[in-house]
Amino acid sequence: MGGVPVDKLEKTLEEWREMLDPEQYNVCRLKATERPFSGKYNDTKTAGVYHCVCCGEALFDSETKFDSGCGWPSFYAPLEGSAVVEVRDVSHGMIRTEVVCAKCDAHLGHVFPDGPPPTGLRYCINSVCLDLVPRQ
Repeated sequence: MGGVPVDKLEKTLEEWREMLDPEQYNVCRLKATERPFSGKYNDTKTAGVYHCVCCGEALFDSETKFDSGCGWPSFYAPLEGSAVVEVRDVSHGMIRTEVVCAKCDAHLGHVFPDGPPPTGLRYCINSVCLDLVPRQ
């Protein structure tokens, strides 16, 4: 995604391991995936902004969240600007597009071209990578 450049936050894997719980570390830093339908935000309807659990960067607005039935929170667009970066992912014998936090490079999930209007995209994001800040 284009937009305003983000000041990068860089830490060693050991520093990340110390600040994150084991599941957050495995998913955000080692690119694991949480089990489908297990994440705390999969069914959440609370209005607010979803932030990166690693660095606090605002990533997705609840207004763009939809129920895709895939077992992970799904959004049709990230926040405007440069909140996320899309990276080609050829792991596990597939060609996909990985979604990472623009500020700290945390693995968030993947984006697929099967979402609803207006973008036709489905940002499939691991709950464990997110921190929801409710609207006041």
